[in-house]
Amino acid sequence: MPRFSVIVPAYKVQAYLHECLASVLEQSFTDFELIAVDDCSPDACGAIVDEWADRDPRVRAVHLKENVGLGPARNAGMEHATGDYLIFLDGDDTLTPGSLEAIAERLKRTDEPDVLVFDYARTYWSGEAARNQLAHLLAEDGGAPFELADRPALLRLLMVAWNKAHRREFVEREGFAFPHGFYEDAPWTYPLLMSAASIATLDRVCVHYRQRRHGSILHTVSRGHFDIFDQYERVFAFFERRPDLAAAWRPMIFRRMVDHLAAVFARPDRLPSDSRGEFLRKARAHYRRYRSPGSPPGLRARLRHVLVRLGSHRAYRAFSTAVRLSAGARRGAARALHLVKGALLRLHYRVQLRLPVRADRAVFSAYWGHGHSCNPGALEEAFREHAPFISTAWIAAPEHHHTVPTGTRRLTPGTAAYWTALARSKYLVNNVNFDRRLVKRPDQVLVQTQHGTPLKHMGLDLQDRPAAARGTDFAALLAGADKWDYVLSANRHSTLVWERAFPAAYTTLEYGHPRNDPFQRATGADVARVRERLGVPAGTTVILYAPTHRDYRRAQRPPLDLERVARRLGPGFVVLARSHHAYGGALAATSGHVIDVSGHPRVEELCLAADALVTDYSSIMFDYANLDRPIVLHVEDWEAYEAARGSYFDVRECPPGAVARGEDELTDIFASGHWRGSRSAQLRAAFRERFCPHDDGRVGERVVRRVVFGEVGPRVVPLSERRPAPAVGGSASSSPPTHPSIALPRSPSDAGQPLSEGSAP
Repeated sequence: MPRFSVIVPAYKVQAYLHECLASVLEQSFTDFELIAVDDCSPDACGAIVDEWADRDPRVRAVHLKENVGLGPARNAGMEHATGDYLIFLDGDDTLTPGSLEAIAERLKRTDEPDVLVFDYARTYWSGEAARNQLAHLLAEDGGAPFELADRPALLRLLMVAWNKAHRREFVEREGFAFPHGFYEDAPWTYPLLMSAASIATLDRVCVHYRQRRHGSILHTVSRGHFDIFDQYERVFAFFERRPDLAAAWRPMIFRRMVDHLAAVFARPDRLPSDSRGEFLRKARAHYRRYRSPGSPPGLRARLRHVLVRLGSHRAYRAFSTAVRLSAGARRGAARALHLVKGALLRLHYRVQLRLPVRADRAVFSAYWGHGHSCNPGALEEAFREHAPFISTAWIAAPEHHHTVPTGTRRLTPGTAAYWTALARSKYLVNNVNFDRRLVKRPDQVLVQTQHGTPLKHMGLDLQDRPAAARGTDFAALLAGADKWDYVLSANRHSTLVWERAFPAAYTTLEYGHPRNDPFQRATGADVARVRERLGVPAGTTVILYAPTHRDYRRAQRPPLDLERVARRLGPGFVVLARSHHAYGGALAATSGHVIDVSGHPRVEELCLAADALVTDYSSIMFDYANLDRPIVLHVEDWEAYEAARGSYFDVRECPPGAVARGEDELTDIFASGHWRGSRSAQLRAAFRERFCPHDDGRVGERVVRRVVFGEVGPRVVPLSERRPAPAVGGSASSSPPTHPSIALPRSPSDAGQPLSEGSAP
């Protein structure tokens, strides 16, 4: 008996069915049967189902003699199901990688509940994806399993069957089945959740819910939407059979019904224009028939309930017109207020520019208003330590204020305080450009820290790379560079790239990257504490996976199935998954031995926690090399990356460690121990010598002494004398010693002598 029966009804989804079925069959968890139901589809769905059934014995093809609709097609699939749990998946949607394994693990941890509710994300034809806005309702905090009465807010979730795993024995015992017609999920889901003796949640996106541009049944104008009345009649008939549940749940379901009816009526892509009045009249009849006092709607929903109760199309149109006029008036007032506010802020800034610059003020920012991080964050700490007479402030959006240290003033972009700080602070520090409207005053000092050693093309070198430049205003880019007084550089390669890619009259400080100072200062105890905070099991080997941004892709598509990699490596390994900041979302779901750390504010802490780094073309490899721990490159799409973005040298020819060109090769590198072998150590030693000459733990102090006091900082500690923070993972003690460097090809940008404080050409 399989663990899961995955039931996929198919009707007019031939363009998507291959991807749907593949998303199931390629799961890392393999104990399932896939029941594909051809609902007498007029396209190629039936042939596709048969092709997959011939190819994989786990697929069972079911062909219906006539088109019965989504609900009855699911029922037909259930008749053939033998699994412990039923999972429904529409033929144009997909399971996310590793989702069945995550579901199986959660079911086991929660004592086999009747229903497990998991999350989904809407995916659009444009390539964008958006997670369910009510994902917080699926939090796994507290006891599990539970009854619906313990978490009634679950009824606010989208009423669908495909975001749940249903215990088959429970479904058969209760006699649940899907009805015919549109909105068939309502009379399935409401009784299901109310009847379940045990429910659990899984806070993980397991389904990608495709938002089709055309062809979706629910977005087709037809009288089929009148089926919603029959479906709610079935829900309230359930209460007649179960009076024990009616007292507790009927008022809430009534309120949900009215909200649903109003939502269907309000959508312009649902009802034929000549049937809208009839729909409202039927809604009024349902309102009066099933009205259940005891669960009053919220303030925003009360007007919708009044309109449904009145059932007047004329009243609804009048109300809609009044709402549009009111909204238009509010938008006009908001625009006027915005213009007035903008004018006042510009006036305020001009006034501040006439006041003296304050030598005891410094303002910092990173990544366009994100949290306290990267080189500016490290320098802000260095300012407070080595120049304590200077008050520091950090510019960040309000949602990132919590990352700013308590001793640092928080500034919100666009406020009067923000413009005051930009106008009057002597020291301005950023790893990107400040607001283009910034007027750089003669008494101010602007430090551009950059945010990594460049492998990919930057600045003016993107002029012939339109896929990567994406409409960059190069004149504005140079105008920003003209405001820089100092540019930080980690090595000779960076120095020459910056001065060519951003030609301006700044001074280059080839001092290293301040953000890497903790690598030389942290102790084994510090590393252990970081790992504990991240939830890393003791004694495991931690791999940090941090891929870079792809200019030839709009959406984040991890080239590795991390769940599969972790499963193949075994329980002794844990993978920390870190997405590039440009994507702004998780790289992987936290499950089993994969922990998504995309939201962690300090990448330096993640590096300290990791026993090895896996990356592709990210500049994190240059920083991580300072720890003298193994690095493995995964470069299966090098040609595409090079064609779109361009690189300053072929990292495959002078890598910091082993190189994998595919997932299988990557897994073999770790399974065989090659990742920490002598050859990898030799490559890493040569890489460190070339790219890590200055990161000795005192870079921040060196920069502050030069920029603030005009002094020469402490001498650079040679690589041979450095003692970076030790790894404490399961394989740390068996790492081989560092070997002497070997000769490597040098990039063209490495010609010439090292520059410690050179000026632009």
